[in-house]
Amino acid sequence: MSGLAALALLVASPHAGSQPKASYAQRFADLCAACHGANGRTDQSLTPVLAGQPSLYAITQLFLFREGRRSNEAMTAVAKTLTDDDLRGFSDFIGTLPPVPAPPAATPPDPVRMMKGRALAEQHKCLFCHGAGLAGGQQVPRIAGQHEEYLRDSLRGFRAGTRPGYTQAMTAAVSQIPVEDLDILAYFAARSPGSADGK
Repeated sequence: MSGLAALALLVASPHAGSQPKASYAQRFADLCAACHGANGRTDQSLTPVLAGQPSLYAITQLFLFREGRRSNEAMTAVAKTLTDDDLRGFSDFIGTLPPVPAPPAATPPDPVRMMKGRALAEQHKCLFCHGAGLAGGQQVPRIAGQHEEYLRDSLRGFRAGTRPGYTQAMTAAVSQIPVEDLDILAYFAARSPGSADGK
């Protein structure tokens, strides 16, 4: 069975696990919070913010780590121990974590870079998939308020073909965008509040 078919079956199958959802809150606290933060927001710049991420996106990423398709030593080690029910349980719990705003920055966002970032996001259809406020949904991640360094590295990875996704959509979307523009997009998304209307 192909990876995509296995993931589709995993997502479609009912959760048959014996552990109640509350137990995944405790398991998240025990296993994930040290890196990702108790509320899903960490101050580690290269560790993604999980708060506000859709559960379907979370299960996709956990699956990719477990199957060795995404490369991160710590995440792969954790994900390889997870059953299908664990993937569902953890992703369901992550999906309940509300967005947590970034701490106030020492300096306000540069309005010129923000304006250019929004123009690039419109030009390259970022808002089409991630939403007007970059809040994501379903299998599309919330990128508003994500760490700039994490976004920058992810975008560069998609462009270089070293960061796999559930589909080739991101690689195709950014493959022709100059690196300096990707960095501006990361700057813009990291400083976007993520409201539904994009304001």
